[in-house]
Amino acid sequence: MGRLTIMRMTVAKAVWPTCLVSMLVVTAGWAESAKPEKPNARDSAAVQSCIKSARGGPLQQERCIGIVADPCAKRPGTESTAGQVACADRELAVWDDILNETFRRLRDKLDEDQKIKLRDMQRAWIDSRDRTCAFYRDFYQGTMASPMTAFCANRETARRALFLLGFLDDAEGR
Repeated sequence: MGRLTIMRMTVAKAVWPTCLVSMLVVTAGWAESAKPEKPNARDSAAVQSCIKSARGGPLQQERCIGIVADPCAKRPGTESTAGQVACADRELAVWDDILNETFRRLRDKLDEDQKIKLRDMQRAWIDSRDRTCAFYRDFYQGTMASPMTAFCANRETARRALFLLGFLDDAEGR
């Protein structure tokens, strides 16, 4: 082996662990930021109030989707891609909280076989939501891709929360 090759290998051995650690830190940070934050109390109250006031079931309740994100996205200072995504994420945090609480409450009302089916159904939905919303990024590709993807995640999560709320209402005899 030549002297230059040995030097390159030595540098690579020294740099490789640092690169690996950096990649893990960035990946962990991205995964953590992909989770919705804890919902704002005012945002939660607005969505919950809308759901309760909607007569006629899930179709009427769907009008509640966007009740936080849409007005937020029209405010001055949210015109940027990051601003639009932040608005969608604010509402996503609310719907994600509703979805998770509804799932837990519904699961507690089911027998063991139904619990397994609910879990499997939810896993299939998560995959479908992720694929559906990822298509926006693949299709639009530019700066519009991020807000479109964020609003898709909000919309699909809200629809799923309402879907499960319908089952929970039935299970609780409402």
